[in-house]
Amino acid sequence: MRRTRAAERGGRRTRRTALVTAATALLLTACTARAPEPSAAPAPAPTATTTGATPDGTLLVADFGADTVTFVDPGRGPIAAVPVGEAPYGLTVGPDGRAWVATAEGVAVVDTATRDRVGLIPYRTDSGPVTDGEYRGGGMGIALSPDGSRAYVGVNVPGTTGVLEVIDTATRRTTDVVAVGRRPFDVDVARDGSEVYVTGHDSFDVTVVPTGTLRPRRVEVAPYGTEGGLGSWLKPHYAAVRPSDGKLLLPFEGERLAVVDPRTGRVTVERMTADTHQHGVAATPDGRLLVVGTGAVDPSDGKGPSLTVRAPDGTERVHPLEGPHEDVAVSRDGRTAYVTGGFTRDGYWNGITVVDLDDGRTRRLAAGARPLGIAVL
Repeated sequence: MRRTRAAERGGRRTRRTALVTAATALLLTACTARAPEPSAAPAPAPTATTTGATPDGTLLVADFGADTVTFVDPGRGPIAAVPVGEAPYGLTVGPDGRAWVATAEGVAVVDTATRDRVGLIPYRTDSGPVTDGEYRGGGMGIALSPDGSRAYVGVNVPGTTGVLEVIDTATRRTTDVVAVGRRPFDVDVARDGSEVYVTGHDSFDVTVVPTGTLRPRRVEVAPYGTEGGLGSWLKPHYAAVRPSDGKLLLPFEGERLAVVDPRTGRVTVERMTADTHQHGVAATPDGRLLVVGTGAVDPSDGKGPSLTVRAPDGTERVHPLEGPHEDVAVSRDGRTAYVTGGFTRDGYWNGITVVDLDDGRTRRLAAGARPLGIAVL
């Protein structure tokens, strides 16, 4: 077991431009100078839709470093950028094609067909000054109910516990506020919409919120223990709902996978193999779990960045990546992973690594500025 590390160094970074005044400048943003990864065959171009200007299969990323979301052709790169608000973090897309983006200012609503911001819903909770940086206040994780009628956003309130704000997507009004853990990195919803799960990074927990009663209950998720408190590196980041049984999957350090039964609060631990600090996750309909590794906290005691693909039987394939990454999404056919290079700490880069899940080949794709959250349209 690794020992608890020194306190995570936040350090607010220089405030970036609030709005992008020239989309062209953003679209030409290049990746930081590094040796290129092995090339893969170009991804097929997105398929044109009949209902809007944006093709199916386009990627949408939240640009934490540019106050925008960027639309990305997975074969060619950025095609448009839309200002949404300060330091966007997570995003999710509803069945109507509208994206809901958690920013420091509020939840932005983006029409992905016309590529316009059509709303900004301020938080009911005071989360402090609107700013950027790793520890900024405001929205972090965000998810939609299965029918798209409710948006659930985890709001970070620096220095104290966070909240889950519930938004009626038809009226675009906040209807409820629920107390949750500290720094709500991720929000997930049960497949039947009956519960919302909020991952509290700094409180070592998942808050289970039944959508009928909104009475929260806390489940501690700390396979290494809670020693070190806020200064610990061994805290939960992101979760995924397992399609087969609705249990929550939370990876830790490429060594342990916490499996949480939200009904009983019971946590079991399974072995993982990547041996690296882990952040973003995604679960596919066929039961695979994809986990982003950012690199070991101590390079002498662990391995570098990677993408783990874990089969339902627990076998794993680990794809090495160049440099830290943050989150991951999977193509509709399940054959390609898109891993954002934004990263919440130093070492980020302005793009996406595209991973062919059949043969493991990778290529880099320019994509906005410090992209964190990602969705496939």
